[in-house]
Amino acid sequence: MATGIEKATLAGAKSAARVTSRTQTSKTPAPFLLRCGALLIDYILLVSILAISSLFARSFGGGARTAGTSTETFGIFIAVAFGVLNFGILPGLLGQSLGKWAAGLRIERCNGDSLSLGRSFLRHFIGYPLSLLTLGLGFLAAAVNSRGRTLEDLIADTVVVRD
Repeated sequence: MATGIEKATLAGAKSAARVTSRTQTSKTPAPFLLRCGALLIDYILLVSILAISSLFARSFGGGARTAGTSTETFGIFIAVAFGVLNFGILPGLLGQSLGKWAAGLRIERCNGDSLSLGRSFLRHFIGYPLSLLTLGLGFLAAAVNSRGRTLEDLIADTVVVRD
């Protein structure tokens, strides 16, 4: 008799844990256009680094072509470092890139857990290029998906929600 009560108590605790995990993932999915705006902010920041370094390289002008080349190379190095930081490390640690932070969005696992560095790198450095290789159809999946998940979200088992 006591074992039946213990089993019922354990079953009740397991169902309560399932309900808790469901409520964690019931956050509002990010709207498609807001996600596009966040991505635009990220890429404007990235391209501005390259534009500013090119501007400095061209300002040396004339016979200082080697100085311009080294300035452009340094700008490319800074842009790559910024890309790794903004698309890999920040989302892995904080759940947000700078663009998602500005738009009030957060990347989470589908079960409500926080994003890890490995999943962040998988999402941004494998998922984004695959979405681009499909001519943007991987990004457009968010417009027709009920949970607003893109190809990179499906690959990394993530969802973008309002913060």
